[in-house]
Amino acid sequence: MELLYWLESIRTPIGDTFFSLITHFGEETLFIIAGLLFFWCIDKMEGYFLLSVGLSGTVINQFLKLWFRIPRPWVKDPNFTIVESARAEATGYSFPSGHTQSSVGIFGGLTRWNKTLWLRGISIALCVLVPLSRLYLGVHTPLDVGVSIVIALALVFGLYPLIRNAQNSSKTMRLLLVSMTVLAIAYVLFIEFYPFADVDPTNFASGAKNAYTMLGCMLGVWVTYEVDSRYTNFETKAVWWAQLLKLLLGFALIMGLLVCNVTLKPLVGRIRPYDFQIQELGKTWEDILLAGKLLVDTPHDFSFPSGHTIASFEACTVLMLGNKKLGIPATLLAIAIA
Repeated sequence: MELLYWLESIRTPIGDTFFSLITHFGEETLFIIAGLLFFWCIDKMEGYFLLSVGLSGTVINQFLKLWFRIPRPWVKDPNFTIVESARAEATGYSFPSGHTQSSVGIFGGLTRWNKTLWLRGISIALCVLVPLSRLYLGVHTPLDVGVSIVIALALVFGLYPLIRNAQNSSKTMRLLLVSMTVLAIAYVLFIEFYPFADVDPTNFASGAKNAYTMLGCMLGVWVTYEVDSRYTNFETKAVWWAQLLKLLLGFALIMGLLVCNVTLKPLVGRIRPYDFQIQELGKTWEDILLAGKLLVDTPHDFSFPSGHTIASFEACTVLMLGNKKLGIPATLLAIAIA
């Protein structure tokens, strides 16, 4: 806490504003947007790389949060104050830092993949500034930030040679996607079966939602790879207006799917009361099967809302297949799968 108290002592209004803005570059949605942008318009394999680092890192991060369940700095030490503007987004457990891991993963990935000096310079700067912002704002400890940096860099340097090799080996890519999906399923099983005794219900609910969301995203990336490698094989290069059209249509589709998710969620299932005990094993497996689109009949007393899984699966698949080569047929195929 000594470092946090020192940073607290040197805070200024300008510093508060600057780091409050910088910290947004660590939001988890950023790696999805960046991954899709590169996948569609710049370099398909780099898009897979950024998505793989981001999705895998989020699963690991969420698991560690629920496993250790370490409170935020101001909860551990009531005398410590944070920058109030950061409080609203500083939800959940403290260890490890999600913003730090996401930012170092995405910008470290950009640095590792690209040789352009200006892009590397900006990316490295953000790899330093975003973790620093979490400390300056007072929402994480040095341990939270340090462990997240290590995990993110391990994923960046561990997955980079695999994705590079996957450019010429579909077997390597499929093995990676299978491994990512197994990782997500393992986290779902941890959420459903681990006998939590002292977990905060709100934090648990957030972790459970993220577990199914990540599973849906990973399934979407996997289905996208299979369809694209077998049938579409679209080119990322296009004239500027076609690139812009891809992005506009893609994000319009994902917003539509999210609206549908909110509207239809009551028809999918009801939230299981958080007594942290699984009453029927079958309900858990039904939820996992639904995430894979293998279950079509949902029980009335379904144990967990899979709307996040469904929406993320559909959104990732539709977004990544919505390309100029197949256009509407590819989109309809993704919706049909979902």
